Amino acid sequence: MKVVIIGGGVAGLTLGLLLRKNNINVVVNEKFKQMTTRGHAFLMHIDGWSILNELNANTEINLPGEEIGAFSLNKQDGRQVKKQKLNLWRCIKRKDLIQFLYDLFPKEQLKTGRIFSHFIYENGKAVAAYFTNGEIEYGDVFVGADGGNSEVREAILGAVSYTAVEVKEVVGICTNEKLGTSHQNIFTKYQSCNRGLSFGMIPVSEKDFVWFMQYSVAEADCNQGCTPDELKAFCNYQLADFPPVVTELLSTNDFSTSYIWNTRDFGLLPKFHANNIVLIGDAAHLALPFTSAGTTNAILDAKKLTEKLLSLNNIEEAFQAYYDERKDDIKKHIYLGRELKELFLNPLDVDGDKMVVPLITKKEDRDAHTQKLIDIQYFTDPICSTCWVVQPLLRKLKLEYGAYIQIDYRMGGLLPSWDEYERGSITKPSDVAPHWEEVCMIHGIPLDGDIWIEDPLPSSYPPSIAFKAAQMQDADLALLFLRRIKEMLFLEKKNIVDMAYLEKAAFDVGLDSARFVYDYENKAQEAFKEDLILAQNMQVGVLPTLIFRNLENEQIISKDYQEYEYLEGIIHQLVPHAQKRTFDTDPIFLFTNFSTMTSKEFSFLSSTSMEETNGTLADLFEKGFIDKYESKNGIIWKSKLANY
Repeated sequence: MKVVIIGGGVAGLTLGLLLRKNNINVVVNEKFKQMTTRGHAFLMHIDGWSILNELNANTEINLPGEEIGAFSLNKQDGRQVKKQKLNLWRCIKRKDLIQFLYDLFPKEQLKTGRIFSHFIYENGKAVAAYFTNGEIEYGDVFVGADGGNSEVREAILGAVSYTAVEVKEVVGICTNEKLGTSHQNIFTKYQSCNRGLSFGMIPVSEKDFVWFMQYSVAEADCNQGCTPDELKAFCNYQLADFPPVVTELLSTNDFSTSYIWNTRDFGLLPKFHANNIVLIGDAAHLALPFTSAGTTNAILDAKKLTEKLLSLNNIEEAFQAYYDERKDDIKKHIYLGRELKELFLNPLDVDGDKMVVPLITKKEDRDAHTQKLIDIQYFTDPICSTCWVVQPLLRKLKLEYGAYIQIDYRMGGLLPSWDEYERGSITKPSDVAPHWEEVCMIHGIPLDGDIWIEDPLPSSYPPSIAFKAAQMQDADLALLFLRRIKEMLFLEKKNIVDMAYLEKAAFDVGLDSARFVYDYENKAQEAFKEDLILAQNMQVGVLPTLIFRNLENEQIISKDYQEYEYLEGIIHQLVPHAQKRTFDTDPIFLFTNFSTMTSKEFSFLSSTSMEETNGTLADLFEKGFIDKYESKNGIIWKSKLANY
């Protein structure tokens, strides 16, 4: 089989390289005679660049680009309204990425200066591509990878209906060493409060930035053929009331290399192929740039099309399977782009903390949409040592009975202040230290009681309110936040009353830390009070307390620490037919699903002895799959594989 690819951009070259790795004859045809630098830079998720990394295996050619670790959204006056962690995103200069692919691709199979004209058909199928210079390339399969204005697409499916150009984007790239230090690894965006205007800057190296100015054409415009000086004046005028960092970056830009991009899209096509001709990348689907998904989607197209061609003998079946696998994600990106455009054009209708961060994808819980037969109200507290040691039990309960249970986390208000604390023999902070050491010895879960001597917490209310603020934003990430602040307290001896620690924990688990602080100071206070009232009404006097209730409103309460079999028994009392789900106890599976585990936790979840556990964890550490933090009373293992 010979595959003829029309278009030598990212999609075409990636497909060509993937096919060649599987011993398929490929010819890539590019209209330009020399590599173009148009486009400046791409944002790409690991879904895309992990595929590119497959291509350079066993070579000395390195994938270029800069990892982007955070997104910061700000109003035009500089006030930050969002700050969120980005996981596994990379910004790459277009010319560097194309050069990377060119260096890997054999030059004899890359034909330049070929502008597509039409196909030559025999018996209803294409047998050759004809180019305007008179050259002809024969093949068995033809791929249109020729961009959003695809001639191949029009030849096989007809013209598409593009949306109107309502937003234009000025794009540039420049070097600024001063900002390289302060804005390293951060995608920073400034949004006008009252009109469709924004400015974004993304580092592509330690000192180089790609920048863009998006603007509504209904409010202002600069003609396509304007001079560099006119374009510079237009940008400076539009951004005059934006923060000084914007002016600083533009002062180092060469506007002769900048350009205006007319943004538009078209709806999901009913198919990506006709007979033995298929489309990939922007030729197959074009989304607005607000999603930053174009390059990643093009690379995923190449990967999925290669897989289908290799696994299915019939070419048209392979093309249909490729379309079926890609269409849902593509449709989501098209509509997300349109949604973000409307938000951009109408900023007065949107609160800053409700702005969507398109680069962040939320992990879906496969049980999330299943009706749960048991509701568990879990009353806990961030500083409760017993709540810390029951964590392995709750994790196993979710793994085995997640199809039946839903856990609602409530704050129990363990320590209002030391003036109001009356629980047994503990009357002052120094009494907690030996208690934690005793809990550690009994359960084998590390806790370091020294914090109650060195930097005692005055109350558990601030971290409890912080959890409610996290919960308002994202229930799943709130659980990761709760886990993280407990690790900070129990192992790292950090006083989690301090907002600096709470804000950092929120950012580290993927929450919008700017919104987190706002909610903490406002709505979360009332939400915490509601939890305290509920705990009082439910007569919760011990933490942890778990109140199990089935659909018939039958209720069983578990207080304090109980063995796993006891909790499991409650589930079977309330739902006699409940069947536990067998889960994979392989270390890779566990560390893919849980970002951190103590040794005892791993032993419990993997059903292995502590001796075997210690050997396994040491081996994983040596192989680089996990990292570790050593506290006085034990180790917490940090996954490099975790999904969340």
